[in-house]
Amino acid sequence: MVLQCEKPVSVWGWANEGDEVSVTFADQKVTTSTVKDGAWSVTLKPMQSSMESRPLRIASGDQTIVIHDVMVGEIWHASGQSNMAMTVRSMSQHLDVVKTDIAAAELPMLRFCRINEAESPEPRSDLRKQAAWTVCSPETVSGFSGVAFYFAKRLQSELGIPIGIIDSSRGGTPIEPFIPRAAFGTHPTLKQELELGDRGDLEGIWKLPGGVRARDANWLPGRLFHARIAPLRRFAVRGAIWYQGESNCGVQEDPRHYQYKMRALVQGWRHALQNDALPVYFVQLPGSGAGEGWPYLREQQRLANDMPNTGMVVTVDIDGEGIHPPNKIDVGHRLALWALAKDFGKSVAFSGPMFDRQVIEGTNVILRFRHADHGLMVADKHGLSVPHETPEEELGHFELTDGVNGWQPATAKIQGNRVVVSNPDVLSPIAVRYAYSVTPENCNLYSRDGLPASPFCSRPDLLSYDPKLPE
Repeated sequence: MVLQCEKPVSVWGWANEGDEVSVTFADQKVTTSTVKDGAWSVTLKPMQSSMESRPLRIASGDQTIVIHDVMVGEIWHASGQSNMAMTVRSMSQHLDVVKTDIAAAELPMLRFCRINEAESPEPRSDLRKQAAWTVCSPETVSGFSGVAFYFAKRLQSELGIPIGIIDSSRGGTPIEPFIPRAAFGTHPTLKQELELGDRGDLEGIWKLPGGVRARDANWLPGRLFHARIAPLRRFAVRGAIWYQGESNCGVQEDPRHYQYKMRALVQGWRHALQNDALPVYFVQLPGSGAGEGWPYLREQQRLANDMPNTGMVVTVDIDGEGIHPPNKIDVGHRLALWALAKDFGKSVAFSGPMFDRQVIEGTNVILRFRHADHGLMVADKHGLSVPHETPEEELGHFELTDGVNGWQPATAKIQGNRVVVSNPDVLSPIAVRYAYSVTPENCNLYSRDGLPASPFCSRPDLLSYDPKLPE
């Protein structure tokens, strides 16, 4: 396994009441006694990262438990739904390069722990089934999350230290079951979802404006957090990566208020893991396999991107078909860029252009962006290749509105780190939106660092969504 470096490390368990327990690792030995219910906990002092394989020993009376091959490095939670759960094996069925990566995956400094617990109505203090850590090798890597593998592989190659991934994702689930109960008080919709969930009123949650189609108990508020995260809340980690949203904007599912759900997830995890600055980097939904609610949810994800110590990876430019585009290589690498820049001090570009503000000058709307200091470009990305500049092509997917006649296609031109948008038939524009469609193809606005611009609407208050709810 891997222990988190540079942070106090909790080690805990249960023994007979009144017993003495000692924990030994590296040059540290800590002794404690159990409390009334037999629980015990010790804290190891912060340690530097180390590739040295060492044993962790826990002893009480005549019993000793030894965990072998323990390294010290960086640990990240990886969670969400099926696009996070999608395995390296599944990727390899579509991408030949992944088969090559599998054969070369003798990477003993990467270790993965899969948490696969069933839902729980209350937070659990321990996992019901023993979790196992798996060392990365050509024989084991196929079962790992593809996003998490390429994220971890990039970090390990850049940092040269052990990387551990705890994967708690579950396919087909909305965000609600991963949000701690305490965080459901942060927004009226969340409060109502919690109340209805406690009454087992699945149809009520579905009909609620901004609610979700809860199919069974695995979809209810807090249920997967209780089972998969709460038992590990004392285990020190560096941060979290998150890929989810499809089940909050699918068939007859209402994407409204998702930004507040995302905020509740981040705040809830930070409180539960006792780290108010926990980095959380998340993936905006791609352009393939989309349903009618996806454009609205992408915008909701963008609006949640202003939380401190968070970052959003844009994937609307990544080729693929269906709801599970196989190119998780770029997704993992783009997540790693956020961590490398923000958590490990690397001088790398980590975000594509993010809409900042608009200025209206007559019939033109001038857009300014964050993360565009080196300028903007028109570019195409094909497959796994890096985007290449195509200055002869026009920017696509820009629309204007005057607030009266709906959204109209518009011409957009780059001027340095700005974009000027116009349409001669829209004489009094008030807003611009970009790539706001179910499956926008060839989204070609990039920073000169080669990262794509996020879909956006300069006036989110002008967007509306009317889901087809059950009668």
